[in-house]
Amino acid sequence: MLVHGNDLIVQDRVDQWAMARWQLLLDPRESDQPLFLRIARAITEDITRGRLVPGQRLPGSRPLAAQLGVHRNTVLAALQELLAQGWLTAERARGTFVSETLPVAAPTASPERRRTPRFPMPPEPDLPSRTRPFRPAPRGMVHLGHGTPDPRLFPVDALARSWRRVLRRDGPALLAYGPSSGNPALRRALAEMLGSLRGVAATPERILVTRGSQMALDLCARSLLSPGDGVAVEALGYRPAWGALRLAGATLHPVPVDDEGMDVGALARLLRRCPLRAVYVTPHHQYPTTVTMSPARRMELLALARQHRLLILEDDYDHEFHYEGRPVLPLASEDDGGTVVYLGTLSKVLAPGLRLGFLASNEAVIERLVRVRELMDLQGDHTMEGAVAEWIEEGDLQRHVRKMRLCYQERREALCEALEKHLAGALSFQVPRGGISLWAQVTPGLEVATWVEACRERGVSLVPGWQHTFDGSDPGALRLVFSSSTPAELRRAAQRMASCLPRGRGVRAAP
Repeated sequence: MLVHGNDLIVQDRVDQWAMARWQLLLDPRESDQPLFLRIARAITEDITRGRLVPGQRLPGSRPLAAQLGVHRNTVLAALQELLAQGWLTAERARGTFVSETLPVAAPTASPERRRTPRFPMPPEPDLPSRTRPFRPAPRGMVHLGHGTPDPRLFPVDALARSWRRVLRRDGPALLAYGPSSGNPALRRALAEMLGSLRGVAATPERILVTRGSQMALDLCARSLLSPGDGVAVEALGYRPAWGALRLAGATLHPVPVDDEGMDVGALARLLRRCPLRAVYVTPHHQYPTTVTMSPARRMELLALARQHRLLILEDDYDHEFHYEGRPVLPLASEDDGGTVVYLGTLSKVLAPGLRLGFLASNEAVIERLVRVRELMDLQGDHTMEGAVAEWIEEGDLQRHVRKMRLCYQERREALCEALEKHLAGALSFQVPRGGISLWAQVTPGLEVATWVEACRERGVSLVPGWQHTFDGSDPGALRLVFSSSTPAELRRAAQRMASCLPRGRGVRAAP
């Protein structure tokens, strides 16, 4: 290995990094052999396994002896043995290196070996492909596909102050094990919030705090369903929810959705054909169309559930964001028979990275869910939960919600105006009364997949509508999220989308 000048400095730093990471492990089962031979064999095994690679510098004899807790002469004897066998080479004033002329076998931890374990794996459950693979966002990309709040608006300093206050005040208790149902202060705050703002009769004992609403749904699926149980879901809906239900062994049955939400008449007809155990529904702002279930259908759904003893899993994922009139109260607010399990989240209000969700039900259901939660996660982050509880109690969360509601309403209007200006001939939509997105129909004949790919190359990330259909069919629509982008970014995104259309399609000049 020939290196000169600055290259020598760089190589030395790389070698130092590699040495710091490599730790020699001795097999205690070979204690009957001389110690220097055990050391030599351990080094050769690390070379053949790929933990040490050709050309890599070994630690010096003194640090290696200190690491192993042996005399330096023992290490020197092992190194001399390996030098004589040709496993190592020595360079004056530089150190000892793994020989570069050895026929070294491929590392056992190669990517191929990692993908194929030695132990037999059971059949893979019926799961959708990953819906949110993490990828660093390219610089300048405008994301209109995934429904998240704008992290730039999150009051980091205010929450950090609450976190520090709570930790200083209750640190010993918060840092020990606590109840699996969640921080008691947050459960009290959530119970009061649900009762006063959403009409859901709940006590702290009827609240379970989870790491996001997805975990709440997974707990319900594991605890309240049996393999083979039939579950009705919206035919246009939320794939991660379907995945959680399938993972628990449920058999899913799609029910059509129209401009009044889930078609409860179609659900009644489905019940006559096959038994159902539960219904998963998003009645406030149907995902992804954002329509609100009509009062008549709400009453029909509750009556149907009582008649057939159905469990209703009500996912109210963005209750706070309603711009026209008052928010519609949840189904759970009208439930008097223990039919509804109410799922909610603080992710859309605060930030998804905080992983704060909750569910409300009767005490028997909560007790069962808590027992399952103890086995899979034990408890959540009680310190963060305590900080958010203080936020709710002091009124800070409600002030933040009002601020976000005004901000997202402004962004909704900016997106609608930009779409009308630049894409009136390509997209049609109803202005959503609430939520953080809109559902836009694509003009027939426009190739959605090609358009989506072209938009991505121009810096606009879109999610085609077929990712929200139960059977993967193309509804000829896009779900466009406005919550995570500024008005200027939304206008720029609409212009780029228009520029990606086939020539002569979908562009209407501004008046």
